[in-house]
Amino acid sequence: MVFNITSIKAASNGAWQGDNPLNYAFPLLIIQTVLVLFVSRSLAFLLKPLRQPKVIAEIVGGILLGPSALGRNKVYLDRVFPSWSAPILETVASIGLLFFLFLVGLELDLTSIRRSGKRAFSIAAAGISLPFVSGIGVAIVLRKTVDGAEDVGFPQFVVFMGVALSITAFPVLARILAELKLLTTRVGETAMAAAAFNDVVAWVLLALAVALAGNGAEGGPKKSPLVSVWVLLSGAAFVVFMMVVIRPAMAWVARRCSPEHEGVDEAYICLTLAGVLISGFMTDLIGIHAIFGAFVFGLAIPKEGVFAGRLIERIEDFVSGLLLPLYFASSGLKTDVAKIRGAASWGLLALVIAVACAGKIFGTFAVAMMNKIPVREALTLGLLMNTKGLVELIVLNIGKEKKVLNDEIFAILVLMALFTTFMTTPTVMAVYKPARGISPYTRRKLQSESSPISKDKVLRLLACVHGPGNVPSLINLIESTRATKKSPLKLYVMHLVELTERSSSIIMVHRARKNGFPLINTKKHRKGESQDRVSIAFEAYGQLGRVDVRPMTAISALQTMHEDICHVAEEKRVTMLILPFHKRGEEGDVEMENVGPGWRTVNQRVLKDAPCSVALFVDRGLGCGGQQTPGATSASVNIAQGVCVVFFGGPDDREALEFGGRMAEHPGVTVTVVRFVEKDGNGNDGVILKPTPDKCTDTNYSFSTAVMDRERELELDETAIAEFRKRWNGLSTYIEKKASNVVESVLSIGKGGEYELIVVGKGRFPSKMVASLAEHTAEHAELGPIGDILASSGHGVNSSVLVIQQHDIVHANEAPVSKVFSSEHQEGSTSTSYNASPMKENLVPSNLV
Repeated sequence: MVFNITSIKAASNGAWQGDNPLNYAFPLLIIQTVLVLFVSRSLAFLLKPLRQPKVIAEIVGGILLGPSALGRNKVYLDRVFPSWSAPILETVASIGLLFFLFLVGLELDLTSIRRSGKRAFSIAAAGISLPFVSGIGVAIVLRKTVDGAEDVGFPQFVVFMGVALSITAFPVLARILAELKLLTTRVGETAMAAAAFNDVVAWVLLALAVALAGNGAEGGPKKSPLVSVWVLLSGAAFVVFMMVVIRPAMAWVARRCSPEHEGVDEAYICLTLAGVLISGFMTDLIGIHAIFGAFVFGLAIPKEGVFAGRLIERIEDFVSGLLLPLYFASSGLKTDVAKIRGAASWGLLALVIAVACAGKIFGTFAVAMMNKIPVREALTLGLLMNTKGLVELIVLNIGKEKKVLNDEIFAILVLMALFTTFMTTPTVMAVYKPARGISPYTRRKLQSESSPISKDKVLRLLACVHGPGNVPSLINLIESTRATKKSPLKLYVMHLVELTERSSSIIMVHRARKNGFPLINTKKHRKGESQDRVSIAFEAYGQLGRVDVRPMTAISALQTMHEDICHVAEEKRVTMLILPFHKRGEEGDVEMENVGPGWRTVNQRVLKDAPCSVALFVDRGLGCGGQQTPGATSASVNIAQGVCVVFFGGPDDREALEFGGRMAEHPGVTVTVVRFVEKDGNGNDGVILKPTPDKCTDTNYSFSTAVMDRERELELDETAIAEFRKRWNGLSTYIEKKASNVVESVLSIGKGGEYELIVVGKGRFPSKMVASLAEHTAEHAELGPIGDILASSGHGVNSSVLVIQQHDIVHANEAPVSKVFSSEHQEGSTSTSYNASPMKENLVPSNLV
């Protein structure tokens, strides 16, 4: 069906009135958007194991939807992507592109470029100049080989080719670096600074290319050369105006939107979004593409304070998640791989890829070596700077829009961009692996067999937080173990920030200020730089007492966050790391808010791989009603007055007892140890536990499969209790309890209101009483049976809970279990056996229960 585009209507009257929605602009746009999102998201899911950035999936998805693949079916192409809909689709996509370039400008911190020094500047200069010069040679070859290439003026064609080969995609590179844990290594910092400089230069070169392209193609109507000069001068004046006038004005707006002025006013947000559109219109009026104005306006927004972050929160999901994929679809509809036909065309593709890679990699490598960067790091820099991605596609689309690039050259350059971006992650992983040597320290747990009570002078703890909501209770927990002169505390605080495709993740990189791989040092910050509220709170707390606090920020995807946590624990030689539970409550709350199931997976992986003891902190408003710490004059720091250590026996419980002993030193904390002992007559029960790996570990408790000496464990339990009572006599209370119902007895402690904090062991090597709970359905299996009882919903527990797992490689292997009953007992019995002899094959050794 042939359409006159001027007669196209926005909406149909509906199928009941005989209208086909696909013949109307708005319903068709909805179908196109849904299709684009489905294809791009599906490809992103498939490419995720290859650790490829989302932009790869979106580019491939656009090509698949275009004439290169699905578009070969003319019925599909005429129905879903008819020619009359192209201007509508491109207009909507261009709005998304406009705001995306604004976000890119927000991501770029000009001050970081100025701070980067001569090394990053020289690397960026070489990474631009050599590929640009190489692009001139490629342009000459293409003009002589590809039909129709000579119809375009030589200057503009050369500039477009040079920009296409020399550009580095800063947004894509930043996410690749973060994915590979290189974001804040020396290699990553240099690459980020060089790419930021490269990005700025690339947009200037693109503005030059657009200005020259406006001079007309060869054979067409000629325009005065002065037109290009006027365009460039007007563009320069626009940039100066934005930096001299608009930048201070936006700084004033940012100050008005600070927390001191009651947050961000909606009027300022709307004003800024209108500014993006006006800036785009002005550069389009000048003769430079509208996206250049949006990019410069983004640079003019101050990065400090909360204003930039609030802007990103308002627009990034809608722009990056919905509108930007439409841009790739419109690009894919212009890309026809079939135009590359014959050996000559495929040879040109190979030539373009080879020249682009060689120019960027060799130029960066040579200058990096001149700057005395090691060979492997220099090569890695070259590979990283070869990232193209989205920014490259923008350049190519503008070139095609301006008729500088024909269909065949456009397809060749799109495939080149796709190949160079795809190869970045695997080649960098193959070439460069940052050294992560194993630290020789041995103090990986609080409690030891030779000295149950730690005699170390310094206790090193690593405490992790998801955000400001974790801070008050965690400070109160740490304060309950506050250092004394004899036993000082060094506290590392790691703010865990999830890395996503969102621009706010990269903004966080600029704001994070702590050092230590893979982190950013926040100790030495520039004057006037906005500080993280988490860091401020802990640094203020460190000044109150004898606690050496080192805040830091880890930015990583949730799938690999545990690697960062475990690595820092290894690097900092910590004895215990404290993790926030994935649910959090307030004082007196019984129901707890789930802050994200992804964080539960992080905790599970840390528990499995941690190089030290681990404590999972189930927070129900710890210390909110406790007493204030003596000497806390400038801030309110409370402690948990009542602490209960629940002891059943085993390595994890002995570690919990050791932690409780540390808390008993505090003059404001009252520690009570409740030891559960077996009732008389249960010593010959006949139940054992059998490993059952096919059971789900999320709903079944896992226990250690290690062979251990039960008699030796009982001796260690008795020794630990004796040492605790001897050392803390008069400062703590010791209670022995014989319980017929373990669950009810434990819950009575949690619901009694006497204790604000209950400390328990995970129980991987369970006592007989804990083993009796092995087949209970678990709500939070990673907490162990006792911890899960206290943390689960519906039990009415008001106390916060600290579940401790002692570091010991002997317990590294765990498995869910099933009860196996001896022939001497009824099937319904819940008792367990303490046989000292070896067990049958495939059974957990008898010392387990």
